[in-house]
Amino acid sequence: MERNGPAAPVDDRHWRGSARFAVGCALIFCVMGVLVDWDAASLTPLRTLLWVTLSAAVCAVLLPPRVSAGPGWVAVRTPWRRFVVRTDALTAVRQYDGVSAHLVLRDVHGHSLELDPRTLAANPLLWHELDTGVRRSLERGTLRHGADVLDRLGRHIDDETARTVLRKSGLS
Repeated sequence: MERNGPAAPVDDRHWRGSARFAVGCALIFCVMGVLVDWDAASLTPLRTLLWVTLSAAVCAVLLPPRVSAGPGWVAVRTPWRRFVVRTDALTAVRQYDGVSAHLVLRDVHGHSLELDPRTLAANPLLWHELDTGVRRSLERGTLRHGADVLDRLGRHIDDETARTVLRKSGLS
């Protein structure tokens, strides 16, 4: 089967659910704040605006970054900015562990982005696009730091996928 055009970008398949959760939490916060203020008989238009503004801030904090990938690139979109790196021209990959584990990807053009490795583990198509680009970077010799990080991450993702398949099939 042949493709007639460029491949469509791949998105994080769990992002919509996480975004709905963030918006739901913000709406509940807004409604509860307005109701408490109304019950205390201190609700004014200015205080309502304050509750709406605080709820928007809650939504912005809870909204996860949207990760997408295509042939040779990965993008992370936050509420304020969009970061894109060329995966076929990576120079360095670093992984930071801890409470907020994240990968930092840097390309030859000086662009960098941070993304959560759990997003890659939960989205095999995103991982495939990143892995394909990393292999091209290795072939071209641009990736000098972090190939071992991606090998470990790849093994971890493969192990998790195998465990999930075995669990779903009832063999484990």
